[in-house]
Amino acid sequence: MSRVFRKAFNTPRLTPEEAARQGRATNLALAAFGSSDAIAFLNTHDEGLGGRPIDLAVAGGDGMARVEAAIIARGAPS
Repeated sequence: MSRVFRKAFNTPRLTPEEAARQGRATNLALAAFGSSDAIAFLNTHDEGLGGRPIDLAVAGGDGMARVEAAIIARGAPS
């Protein structure tokens, strides 16, 4: 019997910089809001930010700065 091997991932992977921003946004949100609220914040469209915070943070430094400011404004430690 022959086995077919294929790539496990068929979506683009994050660059190291994108992964670092994703991790930073996640850690900040977890510290500020706790697990459930952090997940909700990061994955729900935010009108003030104009998108999902996790997507904005991953997209670039400007988005990460805006997400960080939003977390701090909502009571996160800096």
